[in-house]
Amino acid sequence: MKVLPNIISIFRICLVPVFVVMYFYDDHDIKLYALLIYGVAGLSDLLDGYLARKLEAQSKLGKLLDPLGDKLMTFAVMICITIDRPILIWAVLVVAIKEILLGIGGIVMHRLAQAELLPANVLGKTSTFVFFVVCVTLMLFRNIPDIIAIALISAAIILTLIALASYIGKYVNIMKNRDKPGE
Repeated sequence: MKVLPNIISIFRICLVPVFVVMYFYDDHDIKLYALLIYGVAGLSDLLDGYLARKLEAQSKLGKLLDPLGDKLMTFAVMICITIDRPILIWAVLVVAIKEILLGIGGIVMHRLAQAELLPANVLGKTSTFVFFVVCVTLMLFRNIPDIIAIALISAAIILTLIALASYIGKYVNIMKNRDKPGE
């Protein structure tokens, strides 16, 4: 049972190409099948985290698979939406830069400070949830005027940047304290 959270994370990763196919396959104005897959992926994210804590099955592999599944799905969704609305390409770039910075920070922190990867915090989870809601909204209501789509994505990006600043602050603090005795 302790591998169940990792199996769920792998399942979520496998849903990414299925989402992309369904997004472009669906002939309706509403991307119903893609939305359903995105919803299942979101629920599986909640479930694997809950099970990992409940079963005391948190692992190094799980700490990699869970965010990997989240990021792959988020990028797939954003890229699909951006193909429909090219005006949102800047949002994909901002999120990509954020993820690259977090990845580099995590690697540096792990190598230099011998510290574990930082768990998601409230700001990170909130920005992920807001992105989920915004993406669902843009898929459900494809005729939303561009100015509203930009406003929605901008709100999600602002939260993402606030979360990034929070993580950077934690990274800097850990790096400052890495050589101090007793910490």
